[in-house]
Amino acid sequence: MTTYVFLGPSLSVDQASRLLDATYLPPIQQGDLLRLLDRKPRHVGIIDGYFETVPAVWHKEILLAMSQGVHVFGAASMGAIRAAELHSFGMVGIGSIFAWYRDGEITADDEVAVRHGPAELGYLALSNALVDLRDTCSAALRAGIISKPCAEALVATARRLPYWERSYDAVAAGLRETQGHDDEASRWLAYAKEQCESLKARDAVALLSEMQRHVAAPWTPKHVDFVFERTVFIERLMAEIAAERARDSDAAQAD
Repeated sequence: MTTYVFLGPSLSVDQASRLLDATYLPPIQQGDLLRLLDRKPRHVGIIDGYFETVPAVWHKEILLAMSQGVHVFGAASMGAIRAAELHSFGMVGIGSIFAWYRDGEITADDEVAVRHGPAELGYLALSNALVDLRDTCSAALRAGIISKPCAEALVATARRLPYWERSYDAVAAGLRETQGHDDEASRWLAYAKEQCESLKARDAVALLSEMQRHVAAPWTPKHVDFVFERTVFIERLMAEIAAERARDSDAAQAD
């Protein structure tokens, strides 16, 4: 297998597997892409990733991968952030959330953050991302469900909450408590729960569809217009990973 995707709460592996035949890995963190390079990947998709509890994937890891001919795609969550930061270097960004970051419409990392369960539960999302809340407000406004002042108040209410407390119910309740809009908040809540699909999920689907198109075509290595510069930091991380592999090998032989 030469196609890999880092995936977590944005989309289930079952759904993803129906769209793209790939090896699905847990949300990416610092060092994961460097470790993956030993498997000689051709296409890598970054959807979900850690950024608070452990160090996030470095830009240098992505640049190194692309300089070695790997096609790297990003969307929906951490992938959208890194793609917005690195699209000028050749990382392929997909979807609305990527475009929002690229164009400066949103800037904060916590726009895509969610609280989620462990791997054993499929990284089940336990909160709603702010980008999804924004999207449902925009959809409800276009559908005439809520007014523009209510939409703006809902987004402002969501932004004030820590990302792990953001949910449709919490945002609607917070708006009623602080600014009124009771009827509109109730209509928005019902609309969001019954008719809106997560924007993060839709962008993840778009990434997998785009990757499938690339995977199906004859493969050629990624061409980049930059020269990868090794720094003391990337060298140190690579040395740490090499030492980690050596320890694992010694432990396996001891068993």
